[in-house]
Amino acid sequence: MNFPSRVYINEVGPRDGLQNEKTILSSKDKAHLINQCIDAGYKTIEIGSLVHPKAIPALADTEDVFKQIKQAPDVELRVLITNLRGVQRAIDAGIKKVKLTVSASASHNMSNFNRRPEETVKNFAECYELATQNGIDVSGAISTAFGCPFEGDISIEAVETLVIEFQKLGIKELSLSDTTGMGNPKEVFEKCSYFKNKYPDIKWILHFHNTRDMGLSNSIAAMNAGIENFDASFSGLGGCPYAPGASGNLCSEDLVHMCEEMGIDTDIDLDKAIAIAREVEAFVGHKSESFMLRAGKVSDLSLELPEKQDN
Repeated sequence: MNFPSRVYINEVGPRDGLQNEKTILSSKDKAHLINQCIDAGYKTIEIGSLVHPKAIPALADTEDVFKQIKQAPDVELRVLITNLRGVQRAIDAGIKKVKLTVSASASHNMSNFNRRPEETVKNFAECYELATQNGIDVSGAISTAFGCPFEGDISIEAVETLVIEFQKLGIKELSLSDTTGMGNPKEVFEKCSYFKNKYPDIKWILHFHNTRDMGLSNSIAAMNAGIENFDASFSGLGGCPYAPGASGNLCSEDLVHMCEEMGIDTDIDLDKAIAIAREVEAFVGHKSESFMLRAGKVSDLSLELPEKQDN
């Protein structure tokens, strides 16, 4: 196995983690969590989305949240957008990074955007142009890259078609998303190896959901394929509102812990990441999928055998 010496973990909990929660946090509480993430060492944080408030009510206050975040020059704060209106809102708010997303599955894309994938990407051209003209970085994301609940397996060819379209726009940062947790380590290794080798100039990010408890295994497979950038969500919160059963993202603190145990640097303070997860549980009012909150760190365990007692 060939593991990297370090990986970069992007915290997506404020967007992907909170968007499905029944309890909608206040702008103040969201900003507080994001500020805690900055303090813990996360260098990229997805703070929300700039879509129609009716689409994702829990994130309707993203601009207000942004105003309350402490600005750090080395921290990238990005938002999800879907159209030109989202770009304009980012410009007005002073946000400097946006992410455009499309599904490799036509059925999922119709459910999400009410249009086919190729139509969605064509509409991104004007978004990219307006964003870059105003000094905003643009990244792309391809959802259902490892399977679709409506169509089943997704081919490399289906994903590559969209990769090529993103490249034509000039986008050089792409996420491959396992939106419904259907991917497995063999598939992940094969797809990541293919795209990493064929498109070395693209910064690849892997976004795993842990719906079937393969998030960490898939991360290992991606690392072995040369991937160094991963999205993850505090407490493992999240899921896709347009995909049945797509509960739970890869858990940030669990990923940090695994890397730490393997000697892979993340530059993230694990204790602070765990504290954030504990606070998130209190905010949303239910237990999460975080193994760190259930079992704690391996380093906290006493490995000493008890002394043998004489009879």
